[in-house]
Amino acid sequence: VVAPHTASTGGDPTSVMWRNYTQLLSAVGVFAILLIAYSQVPSTQLRATSARAVRPLPGLKFKHVPGRGFAFARCDRGYKLVGGGCSSSPDAPANANRRMSGLACNAEAAQAVVASIVCKKQGEFGTEDFKMDFMEGDKPISPWHNIPLEAGNGLYNMVTEIPKMSKAKMEVDTKGENNPIKQDVKKGAVRYYHGPIFWNYGCLPQTWEDPNVKGDDQVGGAFGDNDPLDVVEIGSATLEMGSVTAVKPLGVLSMIDDGELDWKLIAINANDPKAAEINDVDDIEKHYPGTVSGIREWFRWYKTPDDKPVNAFGHGEKALGKADALKVIEETHQHYKDLMSGKSEKGKLWTP
Repeated sequence: VVAPHTASTGGDPTSVMWRNYTQLLSAVGVFAILLIAYSQVPSTQLRATSARAVRPLPGLKFKHVPGRGFAFARCDRGYKLVGGGCSSSPDAPANANRRMSGLACNAEAAQAVVASIVCKKQGEFGTEDFKMDFMEGDKPISPWHNIPLEAGNGLYNMVTEIPKMSKAKMEVDTKGENNPIKQDVKKGAVRYYHGPIFWNYGCLPQTWEDPNVKGDDQVGGAFGDNDPLDVVEIGSATLEMGSVTAVKPLGVLSMIDDGELDWKLIAINANDPKAAEINDVDDIEKHYPGTVSGIREWFRWYKTPDDKPVNAFGHGEKALGKADALKVIEETHQHYKDLMSGKSEKGKLWTP
């Protein structure tokens, strides 16, 4: 007769082996469940407070960007999508952004990500000498040309030029080599708004408002303003200049500035606490009352202290919804592709 296993005697070796085997199976089962659940979570919904809280899936490299969340790269395919802003990752492929240029990203294959971009400041801020270059390793890249437009799951990458509540008029220099962010200059002086802008402001890479394309009657036949598509981001967080953020398009305003069509895409940071509840322009009023009219009036009046006339708006001054916003993104991306293919005249614009 074999005595029952007890902690004091050590027990039957067969019983001990069976117990260890069942514990191992239980642990494997729990891990499998967690892995399956984790793989179903979109990259834009991942949250964590420390690098210990998240582990990457096989084939992914992991980068924690303090204050901005996590970045994952599908290293076996060399995909890189921009999300989270300027940071460094020395092991990322040097040409991955360039390979992604012009391509729609696959969020399932490359779950969000670029952590390889570093923003390098030169010169004194507030002077003509200041500029912010975008680097990938020791190689300069263009925030306009080398960052992909799409971020997956219906999101788009926004390059922040002007953080909310700031006044310096910063912009991607479309005519300078590699398109650094610089402060706009007029008559030999750097430009400032006469009051702060209340939202984050930037542009979508790989878009272009073609100055040779005439708009319809709804915008008075105005031609494009020769710049990337502008974005007004309405989320609660202040985005850093040079940061690259996945945003959800919500609507669009057709501003007419000095006779030029200057679309203003209204979007929200995909990581904003209210992003899941705001999906179209009508939802903005429910959660952020007065925001759409505030954006319209800010851009209507902001040039008047310089003795400029007020800006006008097409489409009866109405903010168009998400469906129209997506059409504007598609159209300006097509204009950009025509620019890069040589179909459209680039003039003084810098292109790779």
